[in-house]
Amino acid sequence: MDLRARAWQRRHSFSHREFAPERLAAARSARVSVCLPARNEARTIGPILEALLPLRDAGVIDQLVVVDDSSDGTDEIARRLGAEVHRQAQLMPELGPVLGKGDALWRSLSVLDGELICFLDADSEGVGPHYACGLLGPLITRPEVSFVKGFYRRPFRIGETTFPAGGGRVTELTARPMLALFYPELAVFEQPLAGEVAARRDLLERLPFVTGYGVDVALLIDAWNELGLDAMAQVDLDVRQNAHQPLSDLGPMAASVMHAIATRLERDGRLQGPLPIPGSATAPVERPPRERLRAAA
Repeated sequence: MDLRARAWQRRHSFSHREFAPERLAAARSARVSVCLPARNEARTIGPILEALLPLRDAGVIDQLVVVDDSSDGTDEIARRLGAEVHRQAQLMPELGPVLGKGDALWRSLSVLDGELICFLDADSEGVGPHYACGLLGPLITRPEVSFVKGFYRRPFRIGETTFPAGGGRVTELTARPMLALFYPELAVFEQPLAGEVAARRDLLERLPFVTGYGVDVALLIDAWNELGLDAMAQVDLDVRQNAHQPLSDLGPMAASVMHAIATRLERDGRLQGPLPIPGSATAPVERPPRERLRAAA
């Protein structure tokens, strides 16, 4: 890592401990929305919402939304606890079926009313209020920051045994090597595939959204292209524990990440297209920047 990257890490890497709820409630002036895209997360959605809902009462956030595509009662749990719940299929239904996580995030902007928006994954254990506070902290206290990524240690669980590290296999085997090769400036981000992200709404509305699993790395690259590193930050959230996918499911995830990166290389004239699509798969759809839709209306 060169000296400039080290300097960026010193200035733009934070700990969630720097952003106590009381500090954020006193400092914020913008409306804040927190959104969790969920699909059959009945096991984890309750504890997550129970941790986050007190932030609404404390004046840290204004809106807590679950955008749901579940058949296991996730939506019922969320409503019972007091979250605002929207079925993904009912958001912009004229566009047809929702095409994965990235599409759900993009469509959620139609119901989120905050100027600051925080996205959190709904499948993690041990999510506390520090997740939201940590991600929102740089946006609230540093006006020059517009995009924040979370990072954490990723334990790896097999059956009843948990190893202290080893999770995040697609991150370590695909995303980080490709970014180091093609976007070395972004190698400063510890968790490029983290679904824990906060950003200013006006930025999110200027960015396209990959509809599938590649959305997180695509937003990272696109935010960097739009803003540069000085308007970006990352926050240590300690630990993230989630259910690990079998190896057979990781191949399509890795392919989605590679396609999202390759699409941006093609867009920038660094890779000759069109990109090949393996097997019978179809190319992932990208939703356009929302500000472009408003301009065309």
